[in-house]
Amino acid sequence: MDIIKLSAINSTNDYLKELIAKQVVTNYTVVTSKSQINGKGQMGSVWISEAGKNLTFSVLIKDLIVDVKQLYTLNIVVSLAIISVLEKYKIPSVSIKWPNDIMSGNHKIGGILIENSFKSDGEVFSIVGIGLNINQINFENLPNASSLKLKTGVDYDLDELLEEFCVSIRQFVSKISSQTDSIWNLYHQKLFKIGVPMAFENKKREKFMGIIQHVSTEGLLNVLLENESIVQFGIKEVRMLY
Repeated sequence: MDIIKLSAINSTNDYLKELIAKQVVTNYTVVTSKSQINGKGQMGSVWISEAGKNLTFSVLIKDLIVDVKQLYTLNIVVSLAIISVLEKYKIPSVSIKWPNDIMSGNHKIGGILIENSFKSDGEVFSIVGIGLNINQINFENLPNASSLKLKTGVDYDLDELLEEFCVSIRQFVSKISSQTDSIWNLYHQKLFKIGVPMAFENKKREKFMGIIQHVSTEGLLNVLLENESIVQFGIKEVRMLY
């Protein structure tokens, strides 16, 4: 596994995309940076991270996706790979908040952004961007954010953690074709607030109560409403109020 370590960059995802455009890049190449000036979140949001305190990295995954229906499965195997390492380090109450947040209790400690590129020959390049709050302890104006250090009091070795996450991602991705059912079952076991009555807000800022039932293979959130109907929501169509 090739790891490219940088001091500062706009976005590790963008750097990896530019690298792919210029040369042949081996599968599972990793780009990481101590400081990311313009880190990306879901749907154009910005990922803000204190320099030298956290992990921001991107992984190239190719020669894997042969069906667009597998795209969200890649999202969940990466999420489960991250969760697996966090559980090994005994980070409390870790879960996956739909669609791409890594949680410890009710606090966000990480996020995942996967950008896919479809080639004319049918090949799919997936760039998996990951941001994890590790040793940062100040999250001013971000009441729902936390870090591993805030959760445990431990100061972590970033290089050691990076290697663990990369190995875990590779192991979990290898299961995507042969163990799809067990992957989805595990994902739903780790899904944040599944089966719990809670408040939501839709795009019109209307609040309602519902219970998360499951996530579809296309990545849609299925919520049971008070009238006993089940409604599907896409990314950015609904917000959990917790």
